[in-house]
Amino acid sequence: MTRSGSTPRRSVLAAALGVAGAAAVTTTAAAAAGTARPASAAAPAAGTPGGAAAPVGSKAKRIAEYHGWTSHADWLAGAAKGVRAEAGARPGIVISRPLGSADYTDPHTGTKAAWEYATWTSPVRTLSVPATEAIVSWNARTPSGTWIQIELKGTYTDGSATPWYVMGRWASDDGASSIRRTSVDDQSDGKSSVWTDTFSIDDPASGLRLAKYQVRLTLHRKPGTTLTPTVWRVGAMGSDVPDRFEVPASTPSLAKGRELVVPRYSQEIHKGQYPEYDNGGEAWCSPTSSQMIIEYWGRKPSAEDLAWVNPDYADPQVCHAARSTFDYQYEGCGNWPFNAAYAATYRDLQGVVTRLGSLTDAEKLIEVGIPLITSQSFLKTELDGAGYGTSGHLMTVIGFTADGDVIANDPASPSNEAVRHVYKRRQWENIWLRTKRYNADGKVVSGTGGVCYLYFPAKPTASQRRVLRELGIG
Repeated sequence: MTRSGSTPRRSVLAAALGVAGAAAVTTTAAAAAGTARPASAAAPAAGTPGGAAAPVGSKAKRIAEYHGWTSHADWLAGAAKGVRAEAGARPGIVISRPLGSADYTDPHTGTKAAWEYATWTSPVRTLSVPATEAIVSWNARTPSGTWIQIELKGTYTDGSATPWYVMGRWASDDGASSIRRTSVDDQSDGKSSVWTDTFSIDDPASGLRLAKYQVRLTLHRKPGTTLTPTVWRVGAMGSDVPDRFEVPASTPSLAKGRELVVPRYSQEIHKGQYPEYDNGGEAWCSPTSSQMIIEYWGRKPSAEDLAWVNPDYADPQVCHAARSTFDYQYEGCGNWPFNAAYAATYRDLQGVVTRLGSLTDAEKLIEVGIPLITSQSFLKTELDGAGYGTSGHLMTVIGFTADGDVIANDPASPSNEAVRHVYKRRQWENIWLRTKRYNADGKVVSGTGGVCYLYFPAKPTASQRRVLRELGIG
């Protein structure tokens, strides 16, 4: 069974341009089996079919780099216009003296309103891995009546510059006093484009790459108020993943295995609930996975947060997670940074989107008590025990057996009790880390190339901090 989701935006564009087959830029696999977002790990490196990826942070060739701005010194290093850097236990930026006001017409409600604004622009970051793709993620608090815009601007390896690309307009609240959180379509300069939440070089085979970038944050609030968003983290992951149908096998590193005790939630029991949020629960693998990990860390939405949910529905927090991650432009709950941002709305949690290079990296995280959420696509015959195929699906990796097989909470299960699965290591790492695959029609489509979400405390333990730094998460 292939679970269907939203139409692949990148696939549609490729078809319109007459691009096809393995000789073309890899098309984006759309959300299905519950992702509801493009698996935009397309744009693999040219000329390296079947190449092996080194783990992020290893001494071998790097394929991805994440960099975040989180400390008081980081915020002071940026160009602040109307914002103030605040120190303390969790440093961040807030509106100090707005630069002025600007009108914004919400495309999803038609409401036009004036908003005071202030900006912070990061220093220029030179990528150690000139990138074919970049994904920005952020952690913020946006009280009702406030919101933030996140943008990315880069310099190509040919010396030319990108425009400022909008990577998201985000608010934790989607009520009448805020905006509808949204990605922005139709952004391109002829060399690169933004696909929902991912910056991508249009033609990786040309050799063009993103060499440097900056991130700009614009904080908004209702005029005449003292409200302010607070941003605690913003960062970007740049990557150049080798073009591959198959990845090398890794060797298990957890001799005795380890399994973390993570709550189990099924998206399938929410089928038909709140169809306005991506056709209901059958497409909610991303928020369902996010909610499992959020609750692993001991956080839950309040009774007030859940007051809007039908009291007859089981696990109302899953419905809340779906609404809180919904991208009104993409019309799905699978926007990767929106899920990380949702996780970080809970007390002292952080969320980032990155890429890992191997299951060995995942084992390091499990060993120090950090579960992860991975994005993968596969045919029914490629993952024993799943019982379905998908063009994009999120699951939580909660452990490894003594033999190195993956223990996953798979939200595409018929009940909460059935969520825990053990999947074969070799099958799992290939469906997660590859960038190309054949779909059920025999066509070449894309894989996610190791994309994952990591949620962890604002103050990790010493061992957790060590592993996160090894994987490039400062």
